[in-house]
Amino acid sequence: MKNKKGFLKRFLPYYKPYAGTLALDLFCALLFSLSGLAFPVIVRELLNRLASDGSVAISAVLILGAVMVAVKLLETACRYVMITLGHIMGTRFEADLRRELYGKLMTMPASFYDRNKVGDLMSRVNNDLFDITEFSHHCPEELFIAGVRIIGIFVYLMFINVYLTLIIFASLPLFIALAFLLNGKLDENFKARRKKVGEINANIEDALSGISVVRSFGNEDVEMQKFERDNREFIEVKSKSYKIMGLFFGEVTFSTGLLYILTIVAGTIFIAKGIGGLDWVDLMTYVLFVQTLYSSIDVIITYSEQFQMGKSGFNRFAEIMDTPNELTEPQSPVTDTDYSGDIKLENVTFAYSKDGKDVLSNVNVTVESGTSVALVGPSGAGKTTIANLIPRLYDVKGGAVTIGGASVADIPLGELRKNVGIVQQNVYLFNGTVRENILYGKPGASEEQMIAAAKAAGAHEFIEKLEKGYDTECGERGVRLSGGQKQRISIARLFLKNPPVLILDEATSALDNESERVVQKSLSELCKGRTSIVIAHRLTTIRNADKIYVITEDGVAEQGTHSELMAAGGIYKSLYTMYEETA
Repeated sequence: MKNKKGFLKRFLPYYKPYAGTLALDLFCALLFSLSGLAFPVIVRELLNRLASDGSVAISAVLILGAVMVAVKLLETACRYVMITLGHIMGTRFEADLRRELYGKLMTMPASFYDRNKVGDLMSRVNNDLFDITEFSHHCPEELFIAGVRIIGIFVYLMFINVYLTLIIFASLPLFIALAFLLNGKLDENFKARRKKVGEINANIEDALSGISVVRSFGNEDVEMQKFERDNREFIEVKSKSYKIMGLFFGEVTFSTGLLYILTIVAGTIFIAKGIGGLDWVDLMTYVLFVQTLYSSIDVIITYSEQFQMGKSGFNRFAEIMDTPNELTEPQSPVTDTDYSGDIKLENVTFAYSKDGKDVLSNVNVTVESGTSVALVGPSGAGKTTIANLIPRLYDVKGGAVTIGGASVADIPLGELRKNVGIVQQNVYLFNGTVRENILYGKPGASEEQMIAAAKAAGAHEFIEKLEKGYDTECGERGVRLSGGQKQRISIARLFLKNPPVLILDEATSALDNESERVVQKSLSELCKGRTSIVIAHRLTTIRNADKIYVITEDGVAEQGTHSELMAAGGIYKSLYTMYEETA
């Protein structure tokens, strides 16, 4: 997606909070630039005195030496301020962008994460923003210093010899144009390089997250082959960039040499012909300034590379920021929703993409207040999709989802999701303590409330037996705990949240029989007094549901109680009989 604004127009407003810091940084850069120009001027003064008198007074040398020391001290002080202030400003700049990007990612719908790999998003949050912050404070000051020095050199040399100065500066555009041509090719390569880094990060994150699956299938070699393929492509992309960089810096070296040759040859001819009153001291001054001149041009060209990296990183940042959020907050929000009321799906049609096949088509489901409804049916029929539409993880394509008579599209997202609790098959625990994971259900809850929630979930007893009790580290994704333990902690988290609406999405299907028995008891306790929707894999767990909907690819095929559906002898009976035979 292309940015609606130009790069600089979009980027420069981020400097606004740091306008004072930037101004001080650039003022120090100005003094630093002028200090660098002072040395050739002082050397010329000494040489001129020596040439005119044949000798120089010791006092004059000492005075000029003291001036040079003072200039160097000023230059050092300015560099200190630029380094410290500049980097601190850059760090805060990066923090601002990261805050904005993270805030955007927190609001994006589930469909966004269906399309984007976490590894690539992490690359944008870390690598891209680092390049942006390096560009944000280095480029302004370094380009400003180079610009001041080039202008200062031009003005000063014009006073010495107009003709030689114009010859030197007239040759610069050709060198610069060639350098920027090569730099444009670098920009294209940087984009390809960033894309490849994002892909590598995504694949590594994917493999490490599923390391147990990799090992259980003995596919370490397969993953290494995939990694080696990505690594080879990365080497190819980076090698190409270094070839272009080699041409780029080779051109800089050659151009610098030509500039020296041009200065010496033209200057010598001018002296020999007496053009413009040029002498050997002036020519030496030109030679000294040519070094500063081309090093300044080199800085501009070199930092144009960092500019391209920063621009490329910022464009990737802006790409996320400009991604429209399909789940918008309501224009006229309903704030008095009766969450204890009925939940209804009315003629709901849904597809995971605009051009994709409909997963649900004109589906009607009613969950009466305080009752338990079960959704059963073959995999891929849309049971989990129905559950995801209630807390508005996705928006419907047609029809409406309502709670207590209010459309979920009219309820503020934060309020809606605080009142809907979900227990999923694949429990996600954060890499923190048991305490922190339970308190995630209600940040700021008291110790007593947390323990009461754990007891209600049947988790308190096993937590107390852990090495550090509630302060035991769960590990990444809860790897240090068993499936049943993780599930009970997630249920404790929901007890603490205490939502009026509950969704159980195959919450026990991955557990062994003993763990399922314990967890099922906790879930039954959790469902009391709540409106609940249960997606069941093990059909024996939903026999007591107030109503059962059989969902197929064609929508709602059957509905009724367990006994009614068994008596009807339809799809539900076939599924139930099949389950009993294989159990």
